[in-house]
Amino acid sequence: MEVSPPPAPETRDAYAIVRSIPTRWMDNDHYGHVNNVIYYSYFDTAVNGWLIEATGTDIRELPQIGIVAETSCRFLKELSFPEIIHAGLRVERLGRSSIVYQVGLFREDDEQPAAVGRFVHVYVDAAARTVVPVPDAIRAAVSTLPAVDAGPS
Repeated sequence: MEVSPPPAPETRDAYAIVRSIPTRWMDNDHYGHVNNVIYYSYFDTAVNGWLIEATGTDIRELPQIGIVAETSCRFLKELSFPEIIHAGLRVERLGRSSIVYQVGLFREDDEQPAAVGRFVHVYVDAAARTVVPVPDAIRAAVSTLPAVDAGPS
């Protein structure tokens, strides 16, 4: 069985570029590039930083909070210190109680992403930790993001 390669990643203009993230000295590993686990920190910083700005709310203080239920990353190019990373956001799915984001990490002015991640928030009651609907302020903000093109059905 022959396996087809994954489709080429979208270019920068397919994302709402929302965060600039400087790489840090400590992000590099022994091999001279950003260690794979740091990419997940960039995703978290991009999504939550954008949510705070887009809602004008300290999301940590809401009665409903988004917890990360799933993440994944497709590594395409090396990142290294010192570089400025631009994180672009798109929404793959806005559900009743969850949001699936796609995060593109772009080096400096590159048009092609260095990495593409999937980042899933599930909303829970902050005290009880039971699943609840996405808060209205979050839903309104996320509704402004470009959607991932699902392609032909």
